[in-house]
Amino acid sequence: MKTFSTLLIILISLVMSSFSIIKKPNFYKKLQNYCETLSDEFDQIDAERKAALEEIGDYIFEKNKAGESVKMTVICTHNSRRSHMGQLWLEAAAAWYGVENVQGFSGGTEATAFNPRAVAAMKRAGFSIAKTYDNANPRYQAKLSRALEPIIMFSKRYDDAFNPNKNFAAVMVCSEADASCPIVSGAEERFAIPYEDPKHYDNTPSEQDKYDERCRQIAREFFYMMAYTKQKLVNEQENISN
Repeated sequence: MKTFSTLLIILISLVMSSFSIIKKPNFYKKLQNYCETLSDEFDQIDAERKAALEEIGDYIFEKNKAGESVKMTVICTHNSRRSHMGQLWLEAAAAWYGVENVQGFSGGTEATAFNPRAVAAMKRAGFSIAKTYDNANPRYQAKLSRALEPIIMFSKRYDDAFNPNKNFAAVMVCSEADASCPIVSGAEERFAIPYEDPKHYDNTPSEQDKYDERCRQIAREFFYMMAYTKQKLVNEQENISN
């Protein structure tokens, strides 16, 4: 009887672990459909890139395991395109894989505006984004679903009061910001995963395709990062249970 009970506990644990991996949140339908296919593209990420993403995943895992909030500021020069995309996909990936206590932020070495071309690309991916304040640097509310809280989006310096000033990770997503900010004040970790800037294609026939391509790449890689983190968390829980 004792052996049967032990086997039953192990079986339940395995089922619950598997369920925690495959259960997905109820995003807006278009965004849900977009996210459903991202894991099919993980093989498009090369080994060197995966290693860099896994370093960030290790950071998230260690913070999560310690029961600490995971604050991550995605940084690019103007905080107008790639850093905003990264912030939104970080939030989406954490919600998708059920990695708790992850908070995404974004910033630049200077403030400009969330570029409308980048806003349009994120809308095409399925995010609900609405402008709440209109000036040279508009404010937006972005949502993944009706049930989740909106994410406030606007351009700012990485050290703006809206962002964390300590105990956070800086994720550099452009080479220019990476070079000009060798030290990010207050960051406990710093990671560089640069992406090509889609602004090079502004006002060209390729503009929309290139913005959608960059959006997809960032989504794919942030989802890989969070899938890796989730698997580590599940393995850790299984080791504790055993």
